Amino acid sequence: MPEDFNPNAQISALIEYHARRRPVDDALVFEDVRLSWAEFDRQANQVAHGIIAGGLRKTEKVAILAENSLAYFVTFFGVIRAGNCAVPLSGMADAGALKLMLADCGARMLFASGRMLALAEQARAGNPLLPDERCIVFDTAANAATSGWVDYASWLREQPRTNPGVPVDESDPFYLIYSSGTTGVPKGILHSHFSRKSYWAARTGYQFGEQARMLISTPLYSNTTQFALLPAVAWGGAVILMRKSDARAYLELAQRERVTHTMQVPVQYRRLREIADFNAYDLSSFRWKFSTSAPLSADLKRWLISDWPGRLTEIYGMTEGGVGCMLQAHDHPDKLHTVGVPFPGMEFRIVDAQMREVPRGEAGELIGHSAYMMDGYFNKPKETAQARWVDEQGRAWQRSGDIGRMDEDGFVILLDRAKDMIISGGFNIYSADLEGVLAQHPDVQDCAVIGVPSEAWGETPLALVVKAPESTLTQPELLQWANARLGKLQRLSALEFRDELPRSTIGKLMKRELREPYWQQQGKRIA
Repeated sequence: MPEDFNPNAQISALIEYHARRRPVDDALVFEDVRLSWAEFDRQANQVAHGIIAGGLRKTEKVAILAENSLAYFVTFFGVIRAGNCAVPLSGMADAGALKLMLADCGARMLFASGRMLALAEQARAGNPLLPDERCIVFDTAANAATSGWVDYASWLREQPRTNPGVPVDESDPFYLIYSSGTTGVPKGILHSHFSRKSYWAARTGYQFGEQARMLISTPLYSNTTQFALLPAVAWGGAVILMRKSDARAYLELAQRERVTHTMQVPVQYRRLREIADFNAYDLSSFRWKFSTSAPLSADLKRWLISDWPGRLTEIYGMTEGGVGCMLQAHDHPDKLHTVGVPFPGMEFRIVDAQMREVPRGEAGELIGHSAYMMDGYFNKPKETAQARWVDEQGRAWQRSGDIGRMDEDGFVILLDRAKDMIISGGFNIYSADLEGVLAQHPDVQDCAVIGVPSEAWGETPLALVVKAPESTLTQPELLQWANARLGKLQRLSALEFRDELPRSTIGKLMKRELREPYWQQQGKRIA
C-alpha cells in the first residue's frame, strides 16, 4: 500500500482516499454493473446529503430492509458518511418483529427494496417517525403500483455530489445489528466507530489491498458479512457482491472475476464441495478463505486446504464482540478440531458457574474482555448486564454462553452452547460431541442433536439427520452405528431423518425451532 495510506482512518475517509487515487478502478461489481471508486464516493455523498436534507441529526438511526444490491451497498456507506447509525434489518424476520425493531431503535428513515416493500410497509405502519417522505424504495420499476414511497433513483439525483463533511467521533454509533433470534427475542447490538475499526485496522496480514477482490454472497445485514466487507473496502479492494447465495453461480463468478478473498459460512462451503465438477473451475487466484457464524467441521477444513487454493482462516466470535478465536487452519493441520487461539490482545478465560477460571482441559463458559466489545444491547440495560461479568478491577467481560475447553497448546475446543447442553440423569452431554460422530458417517449430509423430554432421565439426546442424496441408510442402522462409537452416557435415545434442517441465512442451526415440538406440552423448555 502507498506510504500515505492510514488503516486507522475512518472508513468514510478511506473511501474518499481510494476514490482520489484510483477513480476508475472497480469498487463494486454487482451482476452486470461495475461501480468505480469515484462513482461510489459520489453516490455515498448523495445518500448522505439526502439523509441530512430529510431532517435527521447526526447519530440518529437509518434502517435498511433489502436483499443485497448496488443501492444497498452505497446506501450503507452513505449512512455512515452522514454521521448516522445504520440499522440493517433481516428479511427473514416477520412484520411483527420488524415493527418492534423499528420502534426500539427509533429509526427516522427507512430504505427498502421492491421485493421487501410489502413487509417494510407492514413494519412501519403507524410509526410516526417514518412518514412517507422518509421512506425510500430502491427499485420502484418492479413495483409500479407503489404509492407513498420515494423513488431512490430520483431522490439520489436531487442530492449534491460533494462530501457533506460531517465530523465523526470514534465513540459515535456505527451500526446497530439485531440478533438473529436463534436463542430468543432479537436484541439490538450497538457498535461504535472505534469498535468496528478493528475489522479493518488490524487486517495487515491477510493480503488485503488494492489488488484484492472479495467475493461476498452472505447478506449485507449480517455481521458475518461486515467482518469481510469492511476491510475489503477500507484497504481499497474490489467487492464482488452476489444478490443471494448460489453455489454454481458463485464458482462461475469467482473464476471470471479472479477472486482473491471470500467469506462463506460452513453450509455454503459444504454446498460447493457437493458440486461434482468443482475441480473444473479455475480458483488459482484465491489468496484467502474465511469462515464463521457456525462450526466448520474438521473434514470440511481439510477439503478447503487440499482442494481449494489459498489459505483458510476460521473465526469464532459473536456480534457482541469481546470473545473470539481464530484458527489459521493451513498452519495447524493437527488442530482442525479446534477453533484456534484467542484473538491477539484479548483477555480470555474459561470459567465455571461461579465465574471462577477452570484448569486447562476442563469445560466451562468462554468469556472475554477487549477494547472492541459492543456498547451494549440498545435500550436493554438489564440484558446488557446479564450478558456481562464484572471482575474485581471493575472491568466488564463479555459472556459467550458457549461451553468449551482449552487444550495443552492453548487451542480452544467448542463443546456446545450453554442453552443447548443436554443434562441427562444429572450428566452433561454436549451435542457437538454427538454431532461430530454422526458427521463422520459418509451418508450423513447434515445433523443436529437436541435434548427431548424423558421420564427416566429428565431429557435425553435425539438425533435429527439429513441423509446424502440416494443413500439407502436406515434409521436403525445409523443409530446403531453412532451409539457404537459414543460413550455409554452419550448414547442417542432415538434418531429421525429429515429432508432439511432449519438454518438462518448465515447458516446458523435453529435449534430452538427443532426443540419446540417436543417441549411444547411440557410447559417449560428444559428438564
